[in-house]
Amino acid sequence: MSTPTLSFIGAGNMARAIIGGLLASGHPANKIWVSAPEDSHLQTMGRDFGVFYTTDNRYCAEQGDIVVMAVKPQIMARVCQDVVSVVQNTRPLVVSIAAGLDTATLGQWLGGGVPLVRCMPNTPSLVGQGASALFATAEVNNRQKQQVTQLFDGIGMTLWLEDEDQMHAVTGLSGSGPAYFFLMLEALEEAAVEAGLPAASARRLAIQTMGGAARMAAESDDDPGQLKRNVMSPGGTTEQAVQTFETGNLRQLVKQAHKAAMDRSRAMQKELSQP
Repeated sequence: MSTPTLSFIGAGNMARAIIGGLLASGHPANKIWVSAPEDSHLQTMGRDFGVFYTTDNRYCAEQGDIVVMAVKPQIMARVCQDVVSVVQNTRPLVVSIAAGLDTATLGQWLGGGVPLVRCMPNTPSLVGQGASALFATAEVNNRQKQQVTQLFDGIGMTLWLEDEDQMHAVTGLSGSGPAYFFLMLEALEEAAVEAGLPAASARRLAIQTMGGAARMAAESDDDPGQLKRNVMSPGGTTEQAVQTFETGNLRQLVKQAHKAAMDRSRAMQKELSQP
């Protein structure tokens, strides 16, 4: 498979994460273009990564076999208006990482008939541990799907969805999920400090415990329920703590939080699709 030229419209944190992952996995810097309004920001990208850059979105889009739309959803309509003539002329694969924007809306803004992939990455992508859910329109071929998989495998793991509506559930899980774990981390730290541990020690132990548990879950054949039971001894400390969580209805609270994120995702999609 020949190496595609990638054009990033937008140079924020997620674009930096993807580009960093690509370069680490061997993608040549001279096959990457980036555009953004701020020239000083682009110069930093050029210095850090050795990629080509420009403040002209249309020129950037013209260079790409794959155009990655890495701008905020609130300005996506204006950016699409800027590049629609180029996209209709060159017919690249377009990848959007904008939250809440469905492919029907994006396709309409780009003039129709363009192969589109919608991606929901998450913030751990910035440290190469991301989770990216992907959905492709019917115009996307298998070769293009392989290219996109390679693109996002550089910053973590990828998962293809057959139904775009599942993106709302993904948003409530992996999209918003890092904040849930940070909240748990914050709560554990506070509890340990109140119990007398130094703050720095509480943080180190909490982070290592959370990271180690995630690693065990990833590498074990046991499901999370069994892994939980493996830690618990009858009448022991862990059993008492877990029973406290269960009595406090933690499961129902998590379901409510996930639903709240999904509901907001659906509302954002409706808001963003309005002209």
